[in-house]
Amino acid sequence: MLIDNQTITIDGHTFQAVTVKLPKTTLLTVSNDTGYIMCGALDVGLLNSVLADRKIIAGRAVGVKTIEQLLAAPLESVTLEAEQLGITAGMKGTDALLKMT
Repeated sequence: MLIDNQTITIDGHTFQAVTVKLPKTTLLTVSNDTGYIMCGALDVGLLNSVLADRKIIAGRAVGVKTIEQLLAAPLESVTLEAEQLGITAGMKGTDALLKMT
């Protein structure tokens, strides 16, 4: 297992990008203190139901294999809390992250 953690900047805002290489898959996240976007491993349904009391702000993109792809991809689904910030399915990852600032 290889873990890569890097700081990235989008329009002057700082985020943490984490890549975890696992057998046959790679987990990807980009986050700040408000919320995060993640690859298809994220279970938005679980966050909206079982963990709803945590009010997690998050979005999910599928079919991505790199941080760059995650930032450019349209989000497939978002949490209810993310929707409260104006983050919607279909929004690019970078645009969603900027709404979290």
